[in-house]
Amino acid sequence: MMEIARVLSIYHDSVVDGEGLRTVIFFAGCPHYCKGCHNPRSWNIRNGREMDVQQIVKEAWNPLTDITLSGGDPFFQAEAAASVARQLKELGKNIWAYTGWTIEELRENKDPHQLELLKYVDVLVDGPFILAERDLTLSFRGSRNQRIIEMGNE
Repeated sequence: MMEIARVLSIYHDSVVDGEGLRTVIFFAGCPHYCKGCHNPRSWNIRNGREMDVQQIVKEAWNPLTDITLSGGDPFFQAEAAASVARQLKELGKNIWAYTGWTIEELRENKDPHQLELLKYVDVLVDGPFILAERDLTLSFRGSRNQRIIEMGNE
């Protein structure tokens, strides 16, 4: 069975979505609807194009970059995102992921696909964007409530 995800875009050579040079996979769909979101187009999953997991991995692969999963929220499409992350991790990639959920919420949800995705993430940037806590001086996050968490391969 072919796994399908809806992807807004795959962007190469980012320096703002994690440490080092990164390829960013922007997954469509987000249930958080954060006020002041920099990409409200990402909320609607229909705004993405269907891609199978193999196609995403092939398009994202670059020997010179690591990987960031963003969106939308990759944990909204956790089953496909976990397959993408697993394959890219097997190719030696460092993986960052952004989510509007906190790590505690992801663990409490006990969604097996979200928990599997966490296994492949090296660094998680968690929490919703909160406009009142917006801080342009922060690296790799938009508001003070968001955390950069080294996962240590749970």
